[in-house]
Amino acid sequence: MSKHKNSNHKKAVITVVAALFLLQLYSMIFFFSAQDSAESGNLSRMISEKCVELVNSLTGRHWTRIVMEEMAAYFEHPIRKLAHFLEYAYMGVLVYLMWRPFKQRGRFLYLVTVLWVFLSAAGDEFHQLFVPGRYGCFADVLLDTCGGAFGVVICVMGEKLWGKYLKKRQVDKKSAVTS
Repeated sequence: MSKHKNSNHKKAVITVVAALFLLQLYSMIFFFSAQDSAESGNLSRMISEKCVELVNSLTGRHWTRIVMEEMAAYFEHPIRKLAHFLEYAYMGVLVYLMWRPFKQRGRFLYLVTVLWVFLSAAGDEFHQLFVPGRYGCFADVLLDTCGGAFGVVICVMGEKLWGKYLKKRQVDKKSAVTS
């Protein structure tokens, strides 16, 4: 296989894999957004309780059950928002990886990725308008979009670090050959 065909094959594989993971993420987001308020609240509460239990066991604090329940209730909302931010950061990474083989890194790629995440988040919030006890919230769209932008920043930083690593490797190979 020629170098050009091999490069195109790698681009196609990256795009397909990123698209498949993106579809899986959309399915997960749709599943969670389709839960009514009671089901969604119970899941958030359970996750918050597990996080507090984990911190309690890792720190060896030996908090009472009442203290742990109060902490779980206090941290439930921030944990839920952090989960939103992170799932949309993951979306930003996947969308970036899906488009990156075909677009040069730059403003257009960043804008397309963040716009994609924004529209996805807006669609998710719109979907929640039709779920009993749930509502759409523009602040959540903004939080999710910030998560997507963070995912793009992670990709750009990763590419720069990878480029530096490859450049250093080339320099090391050249100096090994000349020694």
